[in-house]
Amino acid sequence: MGSVITLTTDFGYDDAYVAAVKGVILSTNPMAQIVDIAHSVEPQNIAQGAFVLGVACRYFPKNTIHLAIVDPGVGSERRGIILKTSSAVFVAPDNGILSYVVSDLCLAEDQSARHPRDFGRMAFKTGLEAAAISDPRFWRQPVSSTFHGRDIFAPVAAGLSLGISIYEFGEKITSLRLFPTPRPSLDSQGNVSGHVMYIDRFGNLITDIRNSDVPAKDVTIQVAGRTIEGLSSYYEERPGLAATPGSSGYLEIALPSGSARDFLDCIIGDEVQLITALE
Repeated sequence: MGSVITLTTDFGYDDAYVAAVKGVILSTNPMAQIVDIAHSVEPQNIAQGAFVLGVACRYFPKNTIHLAIVDPGVGSERRGIILKTSSAVFVAPDNGILSYVVSDLCLAEDQSARHPRDFGRMAFKTGLEAAAISDPRFWRQPVSSTFHGRDIFAPVAAGLSLGISIYEFGEKITSLRLFPTPRPSLDSQGNVSGHVMYIDRFGNLITDIRNSDVPAKDVTIQVAGRTIEGLSSYYEERPGLAATPGSSGYLEIALPSGSARDFLDCIIGDEVQLITALE
């Protein structure tokens, strides 16, 4: 079976870790198609890994298996989980790395509880299933206490690619651990207050303001004491800082032929104001 299995990790490319995970998968299913989403996630940066996975997973074929390993709690009592949606299957430690995936799929009707730290306070949306990874029959033995990605998660992903039911790997669960994904606020005059949510390798500042939330009318963007008048349809439409609807689905602040991060000395969490023109 030539199932697609993606990998999102903080392992980097300088060590044997990525190759070992791929080797375990291929030893179980030589026909698996392994696709690297990212291995340059900052070490133990769960929020960064969650964002990268949440953006990339949208573009894969139905029933793709996404293996995500950013796991500072490896060897502890944190559990491994499998989440099955209508379009994909996710294998990961239960540490919040699926937060962006779930926030898009499974928002509660009660807006005040949209992003709790413990997903157990929310009911699964219809079409979602989850299981704990608890049956050692499928694990690679002996299990290293420092490399569950190789010894537990990789063989589980490979088993899923062969058509094994998620409940063969462990008992059904109805809750996941999530962190609150950033959301902008809107005032009575239509102005949006957001934040820098992610910074890519080009130094572009990706905000938590969705492209669909940007008003159609003229806007002014304020960030790090700088003002950007209006939106650009592409990065080099005009000189200087640009605010443009990004490919990730969120508003970006960019500096053509430069780094907006370095120019503005911005960090994740800095405020971004979107001010609408008064009519």
